[in-house]
Amino acid sequence: MAQPAPAIQDLVLVGGGHSHVEVLREFGRNPLPGIRLTLICHNVHTPYSGMLPGLIAGHYQFEETHIDLRPLARFGNARFIHNSVVGLDLQNKHVLCESQTPVPYDLLSINIGSTPATRQVSGAAENTVPVKPISRFFAHWETMRTRLLERDSPARIAVVGAGAGGVELLLSMQYRLQADLSAQGRDANHLSFHLVTSSGGILETHGHRVGRTFDNELTSRGIQIHTNHEVVEVRNGALECANGAVLSFDEILWVTTAGAAAWPASVGLDTDEAGFITVSDTLQSTSHPDIFAAGDIATMVDHPRPKSGAVAVRQGPPLAENLRRHSQNMPLRRYTPQRDYLALISTGNRYAIASRGRWTMKGKSMWWLKDWIDRRFMNKYSDLPKTERID
Repeated sequence: MAQPAPAIQDLVLVGGGHSHVEVLREFGRNPLPGIRLTLICHNVHTPYSGMLPGLIAGHYQFEETHIDLRPLARFGNARFIHNSVVGLDLQNKHVLCESQTPVPYDLLSINIGSTPATRQVSGAAENTVPVKPISRFFAHWETMRTRLLERDSPARIAVVGAGAGGVELLLSMQYRLQADLSAQGRDANHLSFHLVTSSGGILETHGHRVGRTFDNELTSRGIQIHTNHEVVEVRNGALECANGAVLSFDEILWVTTAGAAAWPASVGLDTDEAGFITVSDTLQSTSHPDIFAAGDIATMVDHPRPKSGAVAVRQGPPLAENLRRHSQNMPLRRYTPQRDYLALISTGNRYAIASRGRWTMKGKSMWWLKDWIDRRFMNKYSDLPKTERID
């Protein structure tokens, strides 16, 4: 006797972040009958944050550091909608898009990353180049790079934020610009590089030894470090600091703490004080059990972790598993993220410092290890086996 076809459920993925690319891959490898999968993202190519410094430094091409979501969506048996999400209709269970009719969902997952945390500082949004969202930064960098290579007059370049992202970015920018100018038979003496932070040191979340190592690296490369300079206002070409200092720069990049998109809080989802969606150990919204979230946009209430690509990557498999289980009315699995993980922070010149807990190691071999790990990650989402589409 023929079995009745399973009821169709609409599973909608909002955003093409590090967690959702794994969901697409997993549903492609193990299709689930009855699930109609849709991906909505404003980017066609989603960047891998771990390789951004290498892209800026010139070690990689654009295609090596970005995942093309179109073939990945096809592999995952997903419809791909290239659009920006602006909100949700929670009562009628619709995703609201900028230029698309509302998209219905039975089950929803949000992995949209973070936004620049510029709203807290007057003038920062108008007078700096934010690194997040990463998908938009590369175009800004290419324009800035051209501008700096065309000038002979002095230029002061600043990065605000002394976490791993800010330090890696500044070192990679310096390496690339110096290499470009050298290739033109010019020197880079007219360019000066500065790191500005409200903290008393750099890379404070990575331990004293790592911070001291990078402090020495920055100093040896002529980069000026401005510690205890909390920026309270940004005017055109100037940072006004809480200690009374006014620092003038020609280019200012903003790499401070991540911020959240405004719409999750505005539509009625539970969020933390910073606007990030609060989720349980199952990665479910604490207010709406049919909505999941992962990556930077999510805060695990029982296991808060720093906003980073490494955290988002590790949330991919448990997110895929629980989306599958929820759609089949199976008990969900709890996920506890690890507290320590291997951090590999590059210095721009094919050299990196590795750390985990109190252990550290540095050298060219650490950069090649990072390169191997990053390429292995990217290959998972580009070297896709052929699969038959199911309905």
